[in-house]
This record gives sequence, structure tokens and C-alpha cells, in this order.
Amino acid sequence: MSSAPHSPSPVPSQRATLIGLSAVLCWSTSVGLFRSVAEHLGPIGGAAAVFSLGALLVTLRFGMPRLAQLRAMHPGYLWGCGLLFVLYEIALSLSLGFASNRNQTLELGMINYLWPSLTIVLATAIGLQRFRAGLVPGVLLAMVGIVLVLKGDSALSIASLWANVQSNPLAYGLAFSAAWLWPCYSVIAKRYAHGANALPAFLWAVGGVLWVKYAFSSEPAMHFSLPALLQLCMLSGLTALGYSCWDHGLRAGNLTVMAVGSYFTPVLSALVGTVWLNVQPSWSFWQGVALVTAGSLICWWCTRSK
Repeated sequence: MSSAPHSPSPVPSQRATLIGLSAVLCWSTSVGLFRSVAEHLGPIGGAAAVFSLGALLVTLRFGMPRLAQLRAMHPGYLWGCGLLFVLYEIALSLSLGFASNRNQTLELGMINYLWPSLTIVLATAIGLQRFRAGLVPGVLLAMVGIVLVLKGDSALSIASLWANVQSNPLAYGLAFSAAWLWPCYSVIAKRYAHGANALPAFLWAVGGVLWVKYAFSSEPAMHFSLPALLQLCMLSGLTALGYSCWDHGLRAGNLTVMAVGSYFTPVLSALVGTVWLNVQPSWSFWQGVALVTAGSLICWWCTRSK
């Protein structure tokens, strides 16, 4: 890159960074909207419709990878990351759809945001990231945050936490699985992607698997009312827009600023979900959100490039 007087102006980079950060706003709507769509169309059918429409929009934006391009991708990325991506999106969307109530939806969504801290833990464990002492308090802080989220209004005890999880073991099991699946996807993509982008194919695969599951489930037929259609289009559009904005920011923006911004997604997601779902979480929930965010930021600070 030349350092001559004709070097590019920093303005496009700042603009690209802002565009990339707008993806955080798009993704922050997912928890509330996924729950809302599930209430209209069902947990499985609603998720299948969201990912099918989202896949169509992302394909229109990025294009579908050609067969030759897919063959050129590393098998670890194409098949390993593809499987993990499908499992993650299904686990996350169904956990939100299977929540017993809207307050529980926010709890399940917050469990998913353990992934930044868990990604760094996993990357350190397999040698992609050097161990730093600051990781320990960062991860512990995020874990304590999740405990406070799950505590709700009850007294803090192992029995009360376990009783909360046991009230809906399928939804909580899917949420905790999602929190680990995305770190697995991230570290494998870091090692084997080599600049490849099979996102449209991955999204189509998620939609296809969900439609098959819907066909063999006992879920009733979907009825597409006007509110259901509007929320479906809104969620799918924001999902596609988020991926597009983040991709643009990665290519031309400030990655450090984007990384810091992305760690505030739990706070924004909780705020948007509270307003959209019209619920009032407990004070311990907000304390937990703050600790999850703080723990993630500490982990990022300890592992950032000098």
C-alpha cells in the first residue's frame, strides 16, 4: 500500500466502519423477532420460513457459490463449518421458539451471548490464541452474568437455578448448545476458510433441514396473517442486511472498532427484546447482561493485537 499523497482518504474507511457497526443493530433484533414469528407461525415452521427467505435475500446480495468454487473450498470449511452453522442456527432459533414465555426468551437469548468468551477459550485451548491471565476473570465474569440472568427474582441457589433450567430443558439445552456451536464454527472457519464464503449455501441448508423437520413434526399448518408476513419479512430482511453490512465493514472498515461494537450486542438485544416483546425483566437480568458484556470485553482486551 502506497503512502504517497494520493493515498485513499480515511472517510471511506470510517463510512465502512459505520456500515459494519449497523449490522450489530440488525442482529440485536433477532431474539425478539424470532420469538414473535414463532408465536405466529410456530417454532419450526416460523424458523424454516425465516431462513428460507433470508437465504434468498443473501443469495441476491452475494450470489450462490458455483460448483467449482465449492469444490475449491477446504473440506473442513465447507462440510465442517457448514454442519456447525446449520446446527447453530437451528439450535438458536428453536430454543427461542420453544421458550415457555417471553421472559424466558430473553434468558435463552442471553445464554447465546456466551459465545464471544467461549470462542476465545476454545481458540486458546487449540493453540490459535496465546493464553493470557486476563482471560480467567473475563470468562468467570461472563459465567456469573449468565447465573444472574437465570436467577430471575428467586434467591440465588443451585436448586433454584436447576429448577429454572428443568422447567424447559429442551429450550435451555438448545441455547447452551448454540453458545458452544458458534465458537466451534468460528475457530474452524478461522483455520480453514481462507477467504471462502459459502454463507448462502449454509443458509439454504438451514432452511431445508427445518422444512424437513417441519414436515415430520406435529406442528399445525402455518397461517400467514398480515402481522406474521410483516414480521417474517422484517426479520429475514434484517438478517440479510446484517450479513451484508458486516461483510462490507470487514472489507473496508476498522475491525477493532467493529469488534468492540459487536460485544455490546447483548445489551442492545436485551433492550430491543424488552420493548418488542413488552416484558419487564428482573433487576438481576440486567446485572447479568452487564456482566456478560463486561466479561466479553475483558477477554477481547486481553487477546487484541498490539
